[in-house]
Amino acid sequence: MTAADLIDFSAEVAEARTQARPIVALESTIITHGMPFPRNVETARMVEEAVRAAGAVPATIAVIGGRFRVGLEAAEIEGLGELSGGVVKASRRDLSAVAARHGSAGTTVAASMFIASLAGVEIFATGGIGGVHRGAEQTFDISADLIELARTRVAVVCAGAKSILDIEKTLEFLETQGVAIVGYRCDEFPAFYALSSGFRLDHRCDGLKDLARMIRLQRDIGPGGLLIANPIPHDHALEEAAIEARIAEAVAEAKAQGIAKKEATPFLLKRVVELTDGKSLEANIALIRNNAVLAAQAAVALAKG
Repeated sequence: MTAADLIDFSAEVAEARTQARPIVALESTIITHGMPFPRNVETARMVEEAVRAAGAVPATIAVIGGRFRVGLEAAEIEGLGELSGGVVKASRRDLSAVAARHGSAGTTVAASMFIASLAGVEIFATGGIGGVHRGAEQTFDISADLIELARTRVAVVCAGAKSILDIEKTLEFLETQGVAIVGYRCDEFPAFYALSSGFRLDHRCDGLKDLARMIRLQRDIGPGGLLIANPIPHDHALEEAAIEARIAEAVAEAKAQGIAKKEATPFLLKRVVELTDGKSLEANIALIRNNAVLAAQAAVALAKG
């Protein structure tokens, strides 16, 4: 058996493949670990509808009953959402263990990229990638997302790295791994909730035709995918200094409680929502939708050749 033998397509995605229609992969950890119920389910449905409205077919990826699902039915999204936090958060390393016991899981950026690549889906939208955690010089806590970006030829649209991370070290690690990064209509790497991290990018793109050409060439040249940095919409962005203060507070709490590794990101995101009176959650939802729309537009441009 190969990993591809474990893939099941939803009826919508299977039909899109047959008709060679543009497809956008979406992750499922925003459903299982990123947001509380029922906002997680509402957001997942809203993001899928945004992809459809932009002319592409959404393919939300998850592990269901030990199978790699590329495209989820409405009932499956609802079921994962109701289990929010109660299922495995699967990175690439966890996939065989979850599949072996016929388990279910939300898939991280790394796992979703891997499954998307197996399924022949060229573009993937997420909120923000994982990265180098603050204090990694002591903990060595570095997300597997960064390694996956270096070896898997899937283009990833994101609003930068999650603000809870050490963005400067994340960018250094990506450079060391040879990951290609382009800013879509921006010159600086975005910082998830904030428009910019203050770190300048080497490459910028301002149009969908050029972006599609970059995605195609990166796929041909490799070895990894293209990371497309797409800032949060201006009217939903949070003030950089204010959100940084709340993040620092949440990070200190996580350290005091001994929360680290896989549990760190869900804890920090949840705590930041509380500390910002829900403003960070609304920003998160806005940026995810924005990324999904750009990914769909790029997929349509790619399909035109």
